[in-house]
Amino acid sequence: MIGAQVGEISGTPSDAPVLVTGGSGFVGSHLVLRLLERGYHVRTTVRSIGNGVKVAPLRDLQARFPGRLELFEGDLLVEGDFDEAVVGCAVVFHVASPFLVPERIKDGWRDVVESALVGTRNVLGSVERTPTVARVVLTSTFGAVFGDYADVLEMEGQVLREAYVNTSSTVENNPYHYAKTVAEQAAWAAAEAQERWRMVVVNPGLVLGPSLTPASESGSLFLLEELFKGYFFYGAPDFSFTTVDVRDLADAHIAAAETADAKGRYIVAAERMTSFYEMARILRRTYPRDLRLPRTRLPHWPVRILGPAFGLSQDYIRKHLGIRFEVDNSRGRKELGITYRPIEETLLDHYEAWRAQRGK
Repeated sequence: MIGAQVGEISGTPSDAPVLVTGGSGFVGSHLVLRLLERGYHVRTTVRSIGNGVKVAPLRDLQARFPGRLELFEGDLLVEGDFDEAVVGCAVVFHVASPFLVPERIKDGWRDVVESALVGTRNVLGSVERTPTVARVVLTSTFGAVFGDYADVLEMEGQVLREAYVNTSSTVENNPYHYAKTVAEQAAWAAAEAQERWRMVVVNPGLVLGPSLTPASESGSLFLLEELFKGYFFYGAPDFSFTTVDVRDLADAHIAAAETADAKGRYIVAAERMTSFYEMARILRRTYPRDLRLPRTRLPHWPVRILGPAFGLSQDYIRKHLGIRFEVDNSRGRKELGITYRPIEETLLDHYEAWRAQRGK
């Protein structure tokens, strides 16, 4: 049984529960599902159990897997709020953290940094007070490896690798990447200050794929929704993304917990970036009549002129527009056995789930 491998790592019984923070989120809900499918007893935290819309998918999973999923409330900003959920757990997957695209961030500290940094410290504080925990899998982001696309152009061979750390982001400039960087650094400091539990960090690219909940506020879903709703019908701006399917990411988390020798950071993203235009072209093969999907590439100059009206600063545009780079994901492939779905499958599943949830 795969679940028994966690017991071998942690020295706890193989039927010891595991905890997923943020189980109602885009990534967290998929991780909960994959763990249940593989035989685990799962606990997960949500901000409010009383939020029926966000908790509904987890209630459905409780019905599908009787007696194997427990829900707890946990506020990232309240010290000790995760203590009850962590008790007796062998592994803690810390997934909970807000992900907002730049145009949706009004106050960098309040909107993303505080929850990411303070929340990570509070979750790890609960881990410190729980002797059964032997492994922590932290969901970080590729944004903790670099700040802006332009940063990667300064890396060896213009290739993104785990060895690099974001040094260019601030609360004012790219606050989400800054938030994940300082949160990951705080987690490493806590992990290195003790010897009982080991931490593994997963650094995913832009997470795509079918959402299990229409209530998720993930920036990944917001970004693709702009494409689906026709915001770019006049032409696709030349922005490209490193991507990973949410189901592959969930499996990568589990592999990080089950692989005894797993250590350090693992970039989890496809080797090749995908542009808005390529995404639209993939979808139009199956949905040729959807007029909301762009059919042309947009030149750079209108993006530079109109971008600020859509919340994109000239600095952001300069450091991202038209820039592509390669991703070295070899550590995850070799050490964790990560495999990646074709981007075509991910995008179609993402799009069809979006349409189904909105009755389109």
